[in-house]
Amino acid sequence: MFCRLLRSTHPPARSLFPDALARQYSKLPSALSAPYPSRTHTCGSLSASDAGLKVILMGWILPERKMKTINKSFYHLKDSFGMTQLLVDHVHGDCWAELSQIPVESTVLIEGTVLLRPVEARKPGNTGTIDVNVEKVTLLNPADENLPFLPSNTHNLASFSGFTEVETPVLLRSSPEGAREFLVPARSLSTLNGVATSPVFYALSQSPQQPKQLLICSGGVDKYFQIAKCFRDEDGRKDRQPEFTQVDLEMAFVSWGKNQELNSAVNLTAGESLPATFDVMTYHEAMTRFGSDKPDTRFGLEIINISDFLSISYPSDFVLECIVVRKSSDPGFIKSSKALEPEGNTERIALTESTRATWLLGSRSASHVYPDLSPTDQTTVNKALNLKAGDDIWLSCRPRNPTGGSTALGRARLQIFDLAQNRGEFIVTKDPHFLWITEFPLFTRDDVDKDHLAHGRWSSSHHPFTAPMWQDIDALYRGEVEKVRGQHYDLVLNGVEIGGGSVRVHDAAMQEYIFTNVLGLTEEERLPFRQLVHALQCGAPPHGGIALGLDRIMAILCKTQSIRDVIAFPKTASGTDLLFKSPAGVKDQVLAEYGIQPKVNP
Repeated sequence: MFCRLLRSTHPPARSLFPDALARQYSKLPSALSAPYPSRTHTCGSLSASDAGLKVILMGWILPERKMKTINKSFYHLKDSFGMTQLLVDHVHGDCWAELSQIPVESTVLIEGTVLLRPVEARKPGNTGTIDVNVEKVTLLNPADENLPFLPSNTHNLASFSGFTEVETPVLLRSSPEGAREFLVPARSLSTLNGVATSPVFYALSQSPQQPKQLLICSGGVDKYFQIAKCFRDEDGRKDRQPEFTQVDLEMAFVSWGKNQELNSAVNLTAGESLPATFDVMTYHEAMTRFGSDKPDTRFGLEIINISDFLSISYPSDFVLECIVVRKSSDPGFIKSSKALEPEGNTERIALTESTRATWLLGSRSASHVYPDLSPTDQTTVNKALNLKAGDDIWLSCRPRNPTGGSTALGRARLQIFDLAQNRGEFIVTKDPHFLWITEFPLFTRDDVDKDHLAHGRWSSSHHPFTAPMWQDIDALYRGEVEKVRGQHYDLVLNGVEIGGGSVRVHDAAMQEYIFTNVLGLTEEERLPFRQLVHALQCGAPPHGGIALGLDRIMAILCKTQSIRDVIAFPKTASGTDLLFKSPAGVKDQVLAEYGIQPKVNP
């Protein structure tokens, strides 16, 4: 039904039947050319007791299944109530010739007689015991042969890849595993004989992370999926909302690098043919080449490490890097580059014949890191970069090991691109650029969204259930936390992160070590994870998964920069619903029922 609704958004045809369709169906009876009778039954109501009855059915026709040995074909007719199998004779009458010309998903009227199936062909259910022998066909409305997708495709993920849809709880327990949570007071648990006790709270699910892992650990579900509603109390951005929707997947017996099934699932979820494989880039490469952990690779302006060209030994903990916007080869960017003012610790240098020999020596970024640069170094860099008068150079200094989601030059790169695109000076390719980003640092101290949980401790870059790269397990147990990479992967499309996932820790001892020795969680903080640790102790299989941001994917398909444009009743950047005026205060009497006392200002 959804695909038929999609078709209603297309511009109306110039006539009820396009010329090609009119010619194709000119000999077929049509509901537009004459009145037609009412249906006598729905497609789910016929049973063995109706054998011999003349019936009229209406619905959507499904593909033909030929039986060559008996000169007959089977079709299925469906409506909102069910499905009926149609039997069509090739020899007698014109029904088969007419039906064979009708595109799948066209609406038709079928007149015929109910027949009992042979005993060996009967199936459970009312309509599984009968067929309808077709005696007359009326075309009500032909479907376009190029449907965006078939309604049956909604079940492809389950049917073709073996996924089971399971709905998981939204009301869970608060746990220190990610962003800030939305808390829901529980009245029934907060009162005893009508008297308020200490308040207790549910936490709205940030993601179905623990439930889906427990499903896989149980052995009862091999592959799980869900269209999940998630809630996070994060600062608003154009790609964030307090409540959002994700396509959630989890699979048993997956291994790092063996992601054929994951690619298949992403293809089916996207609803169109995608490349068999996507390019893969490590986090370190993405940050050093593009200054972002979700790089947009549709354009150039790659970052160059100048330190590699210097003859002097440079400090081990700093790197000098630049972007060169060339007057000759980057005409779409050069005007925008010159129009932008650098921010933070970046500087823009407009190269002229007079500054070409001194631009590096006189820069504040270089002098901060390399106070002893020589004219020879300047000449070496000029030659290595092939600099010309008229070029723009964006220069910055950063720690040698990048952290977080972007660098100063990475942000400048996107500013140049955005301005050039908005001014029409650069036309970006329409081809989608998919990219897997892998081997993120497993732990971080630079995630402001988790500072409220970390309190100066290490926090998980993704979540605490992500497995370390096997090459870094020794470093994990030696306490060299900053060196440990995770089996974490993000899916990036045109510079937008549309999904993220990981291979999970399936060893209980390692999971406990991460909780206690790395993240420094107290015994109380570990309590929300005890059911998962117990499941890992019971022979949990290796498992992993991914969550695809449905709102972000829809924003890309609709060519909009903000997911607010594709969400009904979106919230503002501050999390306010302007229509329903939420969030809002409640009366003290209501709070008292939850054991909550309002704070009185002194």
